[in-house]
Amino acid sequence: MAGKPKLHYFNGRGRMEAIRWLLAAAGVEFEEIFIKTPGDLDKLRNEGSLMFQQVPMVEIDGMKLVQTRAILNYTATKYNLYGKDMKERALIDMYAEGVADLGEMIMHLPLCPPDQKDAKTTQIKESITNRYLPAFEKVLKGHGQDYLVGNKLSRADIHLVELLYYVEELDPTLLANFPLLKALKTRVSNLPAVKKFLQPGSQRKPPMDEKNLEEAKKIFRMQ
Repeated sequence: MAGKPKLHYFNGRGRMEAIRWLLAAAGVEFEEIFIKTPGDLDKLRNEGSLMFQQVPMVEIDGMKLVQTRAILNYTATKYNLYGKDMKERALIDMYAEGVADLGEMIMHLPLCPPDQKDAKTTQIKESITNRYLPAFEKVLKGHGQDYLVGNKLSRADIHLVELLYYVEELDPTLLANFPLLKALKTRVSNLPAVKKFLQPGSQRKPPMDEKNLEEAKKIFRMQ
């Protein structure tokens, strides 16, 4: 029997959080090996564990996978969260890429210089309410089904619901005009595996604070 997947990253959201969400939603238990110092990262690099010298890295099924999208694609395929055919997979990819684009904006917000943060936040909120959320609301309204693709839970739903939690953290009012997205968030959040992941004490990571940010900068030598 294969062991649990091992996730190598620092103790924060970053690019690993979508992987944590996807594994948790699939009901897969995983171990986390936290990178706490630049030396920990160097060790992984020196032993040849990081193909492109960077994390996230996930040990799964005898492989050491890097590159977030590759890890997500493999996980979704393995746990049947990637549609039933090529057309469904294309739609799932398209929606997941849209989620990733907006997620990148939100993820990078803490790195924004203080004097630019208000303007950047306003710009992101406008993208959320005028560009991204209307597009996903339209998909759900168009087919009238419970999930984005094929009326079945896929990685697209999981990634989108994760993003909706981040949108609410940014401003709880932003979801007000998107009833179908709010319903999707509730539906996915009530799935037993996701509900467990959303409980306090799970492996889900909190929003990045100043301490977390400084830790990441130190580990990845961003200072």
